[in-house]
Amino acid sequence: MNFALPVRIYYQDTDAGGVVFHSRYVDFMERARTEWLRAIGFSNQGLMRDHQVFFVVRSLEITYYKPAVLDDLLEIGVEIESMGRSLMVFKQDVLRGSERLASGKVGLVCAATDTFKPVSVPAPIRAKLEI
Repeated sequence: MNFALPVRIYYQDTDAGGVVFHSRYVDFMERARTEWLRAIGFSNQGLMRDHQVFFVVRSLEITYYKPAVLDDLLEIGVEIESMGRSLMVFKQDVLRGSERLASGKVGLVCAATDTFKPVSVPAPIRAKLEI
């Protein structure tokens, strides 16, 4: 994994049986990508302010293997699989220790804040990623 965010499972993340809701994995992956972006020196707000762009989800695919439960400490991984002109595809894993609970592939499009149309990923991000 290129980047990993620790996430503790709280009561609000679970159903009455203490099992994590399937949709919370999407939230965890989003949070991990946001923190990955911050770790490489950018923020969503900074991109909107300085480059007039933001990233929107174009595609999302998740495979669930085992459930996470109340009080688990998970690690949400972020790795860039590919990068085009405006599309970045991420591979993400949800781990409990060495056990994979879920994996996902998320496609993000870089879009202009004024038109919502696809634009090139800003050069400073490309330079940081050396792609």
